[in-house]
Amino acid sequence: MRALLFALLLLPVTSIVRADPKTDYLLYCRGCHLANGAGVSPVVPTLIDELGKLLQVQGGREYIVRVPGVSQSDMNDRRLAAVMNWIVTEFNSRTAPHDFEPYTAEYIASVRDKVLADPLRHRAELLAKSR
Repeated sequence: MRALLFALLLLPVTSIVRADPKTDYLLYCRGCHLANGAGVSPVVPTLIDELGKLLQVQGGREYIVRVPGVSQSDMNDRRLAAVMNWIVTEFNSRTAPHDFEPYTAEYIASVRDKVLADPLRHRAELLAKSR
């Protein structure tokens, strides 16, 4: 009887484990970036249309994954790739390259351990190249 009760208590937790990218965004990213992708200037930049611009600059694709909040996320590589692709399509459809190649778990794994020490400075340098 206790085992059945324990299993029933875990049901809501297992639904979180299988969350879709939007739900993962809300769980893991919304604490800094608002639900609509807006940032909290000047410390937390917006995700709206900015990532599309970064994806068009050499080094921008990697930068997005190396940001500490992304690279240090508790999500595994597959879920993180899905969230990153959702963010690009949801908040950057106007600015993302037409030939955007979706992030993969393998790519995430290959760059996420190279955490940026000063992501805001690096972002400003990359965006200056996009103008």
